[in-house]
Order: sequence, then C-alpha cells, then structure tokens
Amino acid sequence: MIEVEVENRSGIEVDAAGAVALARHALAQEGVAEAELGIAFVAPNEIRALKREHLGIDEVTDVLSFPLDGRERLPEGEPRALGDVVLCPEVVGDEWR
Repeated sequence: MIEVEVENRSGIEVDAAGAVALARHALAQEGVAEAELGIAFVAPNEIRALKREHLGIDEVTDVLSFPLDGRERLPEGEPRALGDVVLCPEVVGDEWR
C-alpha cells in the first residue's frame, strides 16, 4: 500500500484528496506498490526559505522534493520511504494560468 501524509501550511484551500490520488497513481505507474510519501502545501515565503536553505537559490518555486530511499531493492513487505514533496499552491496556480 502507498501511504501518503498531507499537511497544508499554505493558508489556502487545496485538494488534498486529489493530490493523494495523483501521487498514488503516478507511483503505481512506476511500479511502486509499497511506499510512504509526505506532501506539504506551503506559502511562498516558506518554499522560498527552503529553496534558499537547501539549494542556495533565493527565489520562490512551485515544488521541491526531498527524497530518502533510492531505487535499490528492499526486503519484501518493507515500504519504500520516498521522502517529502513540498508544493506552493500559489506558484503552481500561476504556472497553469
């Protein structure tokens, strides 16, 4: 099973259920059957700070990912810890306009 934990710190309404469904679908298409993934929706100032801290680039972006496990084989029944995806709905929204 693919476990997805969602946190909305963006201050605006998001379709969390849709994001979970999309993530599960994409992972299933990649052949990932057991995994853990975190999705965080954040405001522009938070994603800018994360990008500055982790990439040394001081600008707002739409999405950042923080992977944990690689693609190597895991023992049977052990879920893959994929890490976290951080999205800024305000910036993602701008990309689709």
